[in-house]
Amino acid sequence: MASAELQGKYQKLAQEYSKLRAQNQVLKKGVVDEQANSAALKEQLKMKDQSLRKLQQEMDSLTFRNLQLAKRVELLQDELALSEPRGKKNKKSGESSSQLSQEQKSVFDEDLQKKIEENERLHIQFFEADEQHKHVEAELRSRLATLETEAAQHQAVVDGLTRKYMETIEKLQNDKAKLEVKSQTLEKEAKECRLRTEECQLQLKNLHEDLSGRLEESLSIINEKVPFNDTKYSQYNALNVPLHNRRHQLKMRDIAGQALAFVQDLVTALLNFHTYTEQRIQIFPVDSAIDTISPLNQKFSQYLHENASYVRPLEEGMLHLFESITEDTVTVLETTVKLKTFSEHLTSYICFLRKILPYQLKSLEEECESSLCTSALRARNLELSQDMKKMTAVFEKLQTYIALLALPSTEPDGLLRTNYSSVLTNVGAALHGFHDVMKDISKHYSQKATIEHELPTATQKLITTNDCILSSVVALTNGAGKIASFFSNNLDYFIASLSYGPKAASGFISPLSAECMLQYKKKAAAYLKSLQKVQQSLEKISKLEQEKEHWMLEAQLAKIKLEKENQRIADKLKNTGSAQLVGLAQENAAMSNAAGQDEATAKAVLEPIQRTSLVPDVESREDLIKNHYMARIVELTSQLQLADSKSVHFYAECRALSKRLALAEKSKEALTEEMKLASQNISRLQDELTTTKRSYEDQLSMMSDHLCSMNETLSKQREEIDTLKMSSKGNSKKNKSR
Repeated sequence: MASAELQGKYQKLAQEYSKLRAQNQVLKKGVVDEQANSAALKEQLKMKDQSLRKLQQEMDSLTFRNLQLAKRVELLQDELALSEPRGKKNKKSGESSSQLSQEQKSVFDEDLQKKIEENERLHIQFFEADEQHKHVEAELRSRLATLETEAAQHQAVVDGLTRKYMETIEKLQNDKAKLEVKSQTLEKEAKECRLRTEECQLQLKNLHEDLSGRLEESLSIINEKVPFNDTKYSQYNALNVPLHNRRHQLKMRDIAGQALAFVQDLVTALLNFHTYTEQRIQIFPVDSAIDTISPLNQKFSQYLHENASYVRPLEEGMLHLFESITEDTVTVLETTVKLKTFSEHLTSYICFLRKILPYQLKSLEEECESSLCTSALRARNLELSQDMKKMTAVFEKLQTYIALLALPSTEPDGLLRTNYSSVLTNVGAALHGFHDVMKDISKHYSQKATIEHELPTATQKLITTNDCILSSVVALTNGAGKIASFFSNNLDYFIASLSYGPKAASGFISPLSAECMLQYKKKAAAYLKSLQKVQQSLEKISKLEQEKEHWMLEAQLAKIKLEKENQRIADKLKNTGSAQLVGLAQENAAMSNAAGQDEATAKAVLEPIQRTSLVPDVESREDLIKNHYMARIVELTSQLQLADSKSVHFYAECRALSKRLALAEKSKEALTEEMKLASQNISRLQDELTTTKRSYEDQLSMMSDHLCSMNETLSKQREEIDTLKMSSKGNSKKNKSR
């Protein structure tokens, strides 16, 4: 399944890559088209430059022609000036000719004036057209440069994205190959695990059948032999000793030790906070060493001086609660009697807070009324007043829930078992509220201390005291945060441990039944110790019996050897002299007497066997006994070895299966994490592709708009150039005709 999903995802990724590749080709084509358009624009600019040069040449020719005409006019004027004296002399004779020359002169002057005006107008038009052309050319060149840079940037981005996508695809292909190898190995392991599980299921089935048979037998025995079932009634069942959970007790003791350390830190911080607050009252707003402080602050200082008698018992109560949780007890709410003591100490501390709260608020009001108090300092004092009220309210709320938790150990009807979890949840919420309040106090008191340090009348004693109070408030904030997070982390365990109690019952009925259960537990522990001693003594007796049988066998074998020796001596007596036989018999008798003194008991046991023995051959009897016992020992040792080997093999197989299952679970989790990361990478790549696609589309649209605008401007310029050409051609024709 995992490989099929991976193949499907990679097919989708390949399709996306092909789509992106096609889009990349389209983008490349668009870039090439833009480059072609830019080249065409360059050619158009060259053509325009050539046409401009032609127009300039025509303009130069026109200016040259105008200069010639101007010189011609000057010559005509000179001739006219020379002809005037002559006309005076021949005035009478040439009045008609003078009138004709005067008319011609006026015509020439008019033509000349028109030519001059037309020339000026042409000069102006040419200058304006030249300036406009230069301006348009500069704009087009700048636009062309920007378009070329943008095209280069787009090409670089396209190349970078292509390279990035190729690297990503190569990486994903490598990951795919690795995942395929892992999936193949996991499939092999899964097949092996399936085979193992089938074997285990068969064994489990056999065990289930065996256990069901034993259960039926046990139930029949219980129904026939047990006269009274004490688990049927909750009152009697509450007196039964539950199964001892050593891990639970060690965990509860560890948790209680951590809670004790946190409470000790809180107690230290509270003592410092109240003590340094008392010192501050003595020096601000009025220093007691210089002047008398107000009666209100005197009373407030007196109450604060008693803080240790209310704060120290909290640590003592928590210490007693920690000492009551041992490895041998059963720790539930019904058995934690010392929690009531801690609740009482917390109640007395809350009474102390209620007693000092009005004085604290009045003291802050007195600071606000002082002439040294600024508006910012007055605002901080008002915030601290609200924070102190919240702090007292949070402590009252916390004490209420702790008192409720202490009820099951004293008054079983005060709190229902179904409400345990909600009360514990509210305790965690109250601790988090206490942490939030302390953070506000720390923040506002830090601002207050900063403002007071900037006052011109601030003394070094006040600055030091404020720093000490601020450090104690920070310690309170840190301690409250630690104990709140600690309680939240262990809240699930607290709720789950409430079900720890007698078997097949909802819990302990009353504190008295819990106390009786603990006494029964001690008696049961003592009884189990005595049973263990009895078992040890029985094992010693069995070992002694085995040793006795061993030595009896050794004695029997020695007796058989002695009989054989006696038989050998008797055979020798028949062949040797009586004197020698008598000596040998005496020596043998002495040896037998010495051996008999050491093994008197064995001889007494073996004498009836010797007298009643019906086996004529001693050696055959010895061999039979030895072979019988040796065969029995070999059989027992082989059975023991077979049972040991089977148990070791089964244990090793179970352990290997458990390890493989654990490794399979870990590899499964790792693969799921890798799949998640791969899916996240794919989604991220898709998002990047969509964003780049959009950006490219936007850029292409912008480039197309630019090109359209440029084409429009070029068409306009062409039209203007054409009109200029037409006008210049018309002017040149007119000049030529003239």
